[in-house]
Amino acid sequence: MNIRFDGKRALVTGAGKGIGREIAVLLSQLGASVVAVSRTQADLDALRAEIACETIQADLSDAQAAQGAAEQAGAIDLLVNNAGIAIIEPFLEMSLHGLDETLAVNLRAAALIGQVVARGMVQRGKGGSIVNVSSQASMAALHGHAAYCASKSGLDHLTRVMALELGPHQIRVNAVNPTVILTPMGEKVWGDPEKAAPMLSRIPLGRFGKPHHVAHAVAYLLSDYADLIHGVTLPVDGGFLVG
Repeated sequence: MNIRFDGKRALVTGAGKGIGREIAVLLSQLGASVVAVSRTQADLDALRAEIACETIQADLSDAQAAQGAAEQAGAIDLLVNNAGIAIIEPFLEMSLHGLDETLAVNLRAAALIGQVVARGMVQRGKGGSIVNVSSQASMAALHGHAAYCASKSGLDHLTRVMALELGPHQIRVNAVNPTVILTPMGEKVWGDPEKAAPMLSRIPLGRFGKPHHVAHAVAYLLSDYADLIHGVTLPVDGGFLVG
C-alpha cells in the first residue's frame, strides 16, 4: 500500500500542535499541499519552516473566523477537522463559558468549516474526503468531561449526517475516535499516574496512543484505499470501547 496525495490540497485545523501537527506533516510527506489552521501564529511559523505549508491564523471558537478561514483556504480536496479543546469540569460545576467554548471549537467549527469546504467540492464536481477527529469520549462517559463528551457525540452524528447528504456528490466523510493521546493537552489531563491508572486499566493493549497513531488512521481514511468507507466512526483506542 502506497498512499499518495500528489496534486491534492489538504486543510488541517488545529495544525499547530499535537495530533494536528502530526497529521499536517504526514499529509505533506505523502504529497499533499497542506493548508494549516491554528490560533497561534508562532506554531504556524514553526510548521511552515518544516513543511512549507500555507498557514491561516484563526480562533475557531469565533464562528465568523472559522468560516473565514475555510473561505481563505480556497479549493480543498481533503479536510481534517482536528481542532479541539478540553475544559475539564464536573457536571455540577460546568460553567457556561466551558460549555459554550467547547461546543464552539469541537462541534460548531467543524460544521461551519465542513460546510464551506463541501460546497466548494460540490461546485467543482470532483468529490473529496473529510475526516473529523472525534474521541472515544463520544461513546463512553468520562468523569469531568460533560461538555467534551457532548461535543464529540455531536461530532459523530454530524459526521453521519454529512456522509448521508454528501455521499451522492462522492464526498466521503468519516471520523476517527482516539483514546488518550499523549499530546501536550493529553499529558496535562492524564499525566498524573494516579489519574491515568484507571483509564489504562480499561485499555486492553495497556497503553495510551501517540499522535502518529491518529495521523496514520486519518491518512488511510482520506486515501483512495478507503474509497468505500463512508460514515464510520473508527476507534483508535487500544480496545477501550470493547469493554
